[in-house]
Amino acid sequence: MDKEQTLMTSLNHNITISDRKNIVITGVKKIESFDDEEFLMDTSMGYVIIKGEALEVIKLDTYQGNVSIKGKINQLSYMENSSKKDKEDGLFNKLFK
Repeated sequence: MDKEQTLMTSLNHNITISDRKNIVITGVKKIESFDDEEFLMDTSMGYVIIKGEALEVIKLDTYQGNVSIKGKINQLSYMENSSKKDKEDGLFNKLFK
């Protein structure tokens, strides 16, 4: 088993929200997109969308897959991989109409 494969299998996924102001996510493979109102992340358990206000990254550990975000958290949801493609297609369709 190579180093990358070992890292991917060892990514445990947890989410901890404190006072609706801070969120810590483990098991993050990649941050697909983010701004001050929305984060889209690929985790070991699927894609996660976090929506809120004044969101910003406090800590990013790409080696261990840990992300800390602060701001007002309004929504957290998981989506299937096919939904991500549908969302991207919808965005491009809106841009080029």
